Amino acid sequence: MNNSEAILLLEDGSTFRGQSIGIKGSSVGEVVFNTSMTGYQEIITDPSYDSQIITFTNPHIGNTGVNLEDMESLKIHASGIIIRDIGVSSNSWRKTDTLPNYLKNNGIIAISGIDTRKLTKVLRTTGSQNGCIMAGEIDLDSAKEQIKNFNGLDGKDLAKKVTTNEVYPWKEGLVDIYHRHDQKKTEISFKVVAYDFGIKHNILRILEGYGCELTIVPADYSVDKVLNMKPDGVFLSNGPGDPKACDYAIDNISQLLSKKIPLFGICLGFQLLALASGAKTVKMKFGHHGANHPVMNLVNRKVFITSQNHGFMVDEKTLPDNLKPTHTSLFDNSLQGFDIKGNYAFGFQGHPEASPGPQDINSIFEKFILHMTEKRNASK
Repeated sequence: MNNSEAILLLEDGSTFRGQSIGIKGSSVGEVVFNTSMTGYQEIITDPSYDSQIITFTNPHIGNTGVNLEDMESLKIHASGIIIRDIGVSSNSWRKTDTLPNYLKNNGIIAISGIDTRKLTKVLRTTGSQNGCIMAGEIDLDSAKEQIKNFNGLDGKDLAKKVTTNEVYPWKEGLVDIYHRHDQKKTEISFKVVAYDFGIKHNILRILEGYGCELTIVPADYSVDKVLNMKPDGVFLSNGPGDPKACDYAIDNISQLLSKKIPLFGICLGFQLLALASGAKTVKMKFGHHGANHPVMNLVNRKVFITSQNHGFMVDEKTLPDNLKPTHTSLFDNSLQGFDIKGNYAFGFQGHPEASPGPQDINSIFEKFILHMTEKRNASK
């Protein structure tokens, strides 16, 4: 593997030298760390990582190559990849290519061979920093200038960048992707419109598995057009960037709340639902990125291990009286879920669809189904 030299430069001047495992060039973004032990392909194709450079704390990445099933979107959205060690070889019966080839074919700047443990300690101490990966011809002055010109994620609307440009149906379920011939597809019971702020494929597969006929719409799709589809419920997806910058989405969600249509928000969708209800969001020091995050259900005190990926959070102190906290993080006590009293609306900050990670809290999708059922019965 003939890898050229590469460097990672952080805005505080910290410099890490390694080898390039992607294309030559440079890329700038917010440097974060992810603690997941598995699922690197699902992570780098998650649209929520747009404009971010991912540091994998697991030292060995690429061992199983890449495949066609583990893509959470149609391309890599991360601005760059940082790993400790790239495997000399990769093996899996599902493998279609190696990770380095996949990165190069997608035009991604990536670096390996650096001390990711030291880097993670820096980021935990200082908080997420803007940084630049440069591969091939190294020019530190140019890297510094690129970092200086990158404004970070505060105030940045990235949902419009990653969203779909057109309305389309989604019909693929877990039965299809994993070829479970012993299982039958669930009969369609509910019409659901899903706002795409950067939606992951596995969320859609799970909703399809619960009998939802899904229509995906752009992030700024008008409420009137959504209502004309006569949905049983509306799903608000995950996505990248600062939720406060998505004023069009906040306004749309406010209108949907007034119609008392069942709403379910995940990640960015959770934050937008909170903003539309009168709460506030804040930037986190280094965010939650990983698949080992314990979350407690405040109703029954059960603890779930969850997947997380967010750099902003809902400030629980700003919740209006009609928002009831339902889940909390046992890492830092940040808000992880709420119900909206007098409405069929709720949200969850983490990723119950996993991909990658544990599926402990996958059953929260059933709450959305229950709300749509209750609303339908109340309308009879």
